[in-house]
Amino acid sequence: MENSPSSARLPLAGILVSDFDGTISRKDFFDLVRARWPIPRDEDPWERYVAGEITHFQALARIFSRIRCTEAELLALVDQMEVDPCFASTVHELQRRGWEVVVASAGCAWYIEQLLAGAGVSIRVFSNPGTFHPETGLVMSLPPASPFFDPGTGVNKLEITRDALHRSDCVAFAGDGRPDIASSLLVPAERRFARGWLAEELTARKEGFVGFDSWTTIRDTLLC
Repeated sequence: MENSPSSARLPLAGILVSDFDGTISRKDFFDLVRARWPIPRDEDPWERYVAGEITHFQALARIFSRIRCTEAELLALVDQMEVDPCFASTVHELQRRGWEVVVASAGCAWYIEQLLAGAGVSIRVFSNPGTFHPETGLVMSLPPASPFFDPGTGVNKLEITRDALHRSDCVAFAGDGRPDIASSLLVPAERRFARGWLAEELTARKEGFVGFDSWTTIRDTLLC
């Protein structure tokens, strides 16, 4: 799903493309779901994805389909993802300084929209749509109409980042996971923000990056 901010655009100073789970939030939604509704390791869709047996989209869709609870209970679980306390203020300051911030997520727009609205943040979101029902769980769908559609992840972060580079000479990327590696390598090391798996992989490849534990690091680096 793709949302556009309602505020008027300033002259473009730069574009920040960011992952959501584990990057804007402290925790990944799929990890919270797996902990709440455990799956035997030999049946775990995530392990099958890591082994290359199924796609990233298929793994998340199967994990989310196991959810069985009320909507209120699921929203309480979503809150446990813990949006970075400095995220909203960082985005607002970037926007005031002419930056565009874009979410590129291979997760689900259903919970992303809930958390962005709660944080009072209006930015473009490219992610996989989803609907929730207590009897069927969170049903995530592919977005074939998206200009950045990818059958493996639903959303092609690499193409979203390339599009940003076509529109601005100053592009930054923030991420933490496996789908983020190719996109992160498109931007200069001083505007490549990483933690978690992505930071470990960049370190192993001897690629430079800016490690961060708080979005204040992203704000201070981009606006210095």
